[in-house]
Amino acid sequence: MWLLVLEGLAIGCLLGMTGAGGGILAVPALMASQGWSVAQAAPVGLLAVTLSAFVGTIQGFFKKIVRYRAAIWIALISIPSARYGVQLSNIISPVWLSIAFSLVMLVVAYRVFFNKVNDMENPPCKVNKSTGRLIWNFKTASVLGFIGVVAGLLTGLLGVGGGFVIVPALRKATDLDMNSIVATSLMIIFLIGGVSISIHVLDGFQYPISISATFVIACIVGMLLGRKATNLVPSSVIQKIFAITVIVVAISMLVKALV
Repeated sequence: MWLLVLEGLAIGCLLGMTGAGGGILAVPALMASQGWSVAQAAPVGLLAVTLSAFVGTIQGFFKKIVRYRAAIWIALISIPSARYGVQLSNIISPVWLSIAFSLVMLVVAYRVFFNKVNDMENPPCKVNKSTGRLIWNFKTASVLGFIGVVAGLLTGLLGVGGGFVIVPALRKATDLDMNSIVATSLMIIFLIGGVSISIHVLDGFQYPISISATFVIACIVGMLLGRKATNLVPSSVIQKIFAITVIVVAISMLVKALV
């Protein structure tokens, strides 16, 4: 049980600091500590990350840094693809899911470690400098909608795909500052995760109460600690730690799936 608590604290802390990485680590952590498959671990990991993201979203609203219109739009567009993702997760073999999950993690880690997600000089979605809010037009709606389609599909399929897709995508597509991107990402994770959790429940998934409650509470505490740590740890250091952790987990999952 203590291992589960430590996993939750670490994952929540990482989510709070970066706005990403919660789900991508929650699933393999639960697989390792509980002996579960991806299909078993994904809903529980998603539940913990979603509720933790909700806490971070509330904090962001108090600080007025959440771009809630963008978050709602991305989440709405993600609903159909999240549904297809959940259906695919029930069809595809657990071995292939583990392999796909590992490869996605390695790609993400590579891009984060070598800083391949640099901000664009002329992003398609621009911020009104006087208000700090996004300027809405057809291009903005289309670009943010595409982010929603990809994030929803990965969230439904693997129980991940929120922050680790959304944060780099918003850095590329907008000129929002990093604090707004992280806060907005947390709101999107909460909204998309809520939809996927509802789908899992409607499909008959039974959450193990004791394990789920322990993991959720630990993740929320970790989230609060992570939000405080953002003022103490350089973002470049956080990104490197995140990338190295993801690489180690991805390789171990890949070896386990192939052996």
